[in-house]
Amino acid sequence: MPAHNRRSSFSSSTSSSLAKRQASSASSTNNVGKVMVVPPHLAKKRAPLGNLTNLKNASHSAAKSSVPPPVLVPCATKAVKTRKTPTLLDVKTTSVVVPSNVTTLSRTDAIAVSSSMAVSPTKSDGASVSMDETMSTCDSFKSPDVEYVDNNDVPAVDSVERKTKSSLCISGHVPIKGSICNRDVPAEMETDGCIIDVDTDFMDPQQCATIACDIYNHLRASEAKKRPSTDFIEKVQKDINSNMRAILIDWLVEVAEEYRLVPDTLYLTVNYIDRYLSGNSMDRQRLQLLGVACMMIASKYEEICAPQVEEFCYITDNTYFKEEVLQMESSVLNYLKFEMTAPTPKCFLRRFVRVARGVDEVSSMQLECLSNFIAELSLLEYNMLCYAPSLIAASAVFLAKFILLPTKRPWDLTLQHYTHYQPSDLVDCVKDLHRLCCNSHSSSLPAIREKYSQHKYKHVTTKYCPPTIPTEFFQNRTQ
Repeated sequence: MPAHNRRSSFSSSTSSSLAKRQASSASSTNNVGKVMVVPPHLAKKRAPLGNLTNLKNASHSAAKSSVPPPVLVPCATKAVKTRKTPTLLDVKTTSVVVPSNVTTLSRTDAIAVSSSMAVSPTKSDGASVSMDETMSTCDSFKSPDVEYVDNNDVPAVDSVERKTKSSLCISGHVPIKGSICNRDVPAEMETDGCIIDVDTDFMDPQQCATIACDIYNHLRASEAKKRPSTDFIEKVQKDINSNMRAILIDWLVEVAEEYRLVPDTLYLTVNYIDRYLSGNSMDRQRLQLLGVACMMIASKYEEICAPQVEEFCYITDNTYFKEEVLQMESSVLNYLKFEMTAPTPKCFLRRFVRVARGVDEVSSMQLECLSNFIAELSLLEYNMLCYAPSLIAASAVFLAKFILLPTKRPWDLTLQHYTHYQPSDLVDCVKDLHRLCCNSHSSSLPAIREKYSQHKYKHVTTKYCPPTIPTEFFQNRTQ
């Protein structure tokens, strides 16, 4: 179908999309089993963003075709799906056979037992909101039942545990002699001006304390192999510019929020887009098609329950057909040679934020959210491609600590030890991120700012950003 006969691209239907994915559960026990579906003709749709061309920067886009700037419409209010906790009324049809030799309960006892069962916390509240960044889009996974052990059974449980440990020879952690990483000097717990060992939680398997250094050494070595070109707009692309790329990524931030995708999916999507554009010329009418195809690939890589291809077609207001999205997906995968694993700033942020908040006086949640906000701002800026992902992550932590504690030196020996960056290495990147952070309130691309202005992100966009950073904060420290 010709491009001029299609509807305008870059539009999505927040309320309709959520209604299409699954119907919300009934709001009262009187409507158990009934599903309320919003009619398609009554659901609100996000207005089309129009063409990708942005003529705000006239000096940059003078050589491009003259197209009126797109109309940016903020993402509509997200609908929250809740899962109703089952009550005794929902299982009233279940028959229970009571043996004749079992003493029956009195009416008073039965009422007491029923009341205690109704409030028993065997299921997690479906209306609660998880603060974990790894939250999946799948709502079908339910919390496992909790098994409670009576206090009278504790001695028996202890006896079983002792027998198990004696049979399996389970012992506590035995520290390994020597340095696990060749680059590491002995990192001891210290006071002021000394390095602090952050890999001490050997009981938490998710921390990977024994191999954490090796993991991040590998990420640092491989980040240069999966980076896009830093000048593909000038040398490869003829029909798109940096403003169109920024508009695409701003829209993808809204899509990721609507489908509740994990942050790694967004970072990988931008990485795939830039790597593909580094070697393939793309016209502006197909740039959004590339964006949704790359997000679908990243979702399959990162998400537990990834959106279907039909949903990516729907989020574009059916601008592209299913066959076109699948064809673009195949083109991207073949060009990238199916090398989907790529270090992103988010990979390093987890490590660097954990190191930074070890001895900080600020809220760890505020530091994490503010660092994520600053790092995501770098996704919109084409000029930030010249910095390595680990450098962007380190600079984001540096700037976040400075904003939260302007009078305290942001970088210490512990951060320098674990990031391999000295303060002087961060000067240029920190200044560019500082400029983006100060100008974010006047930006015409508000998706990231609106995202981090929510309560679950601690309203970090309202934090005051000092206009200048003292030069002495960038001086290297030796002790």
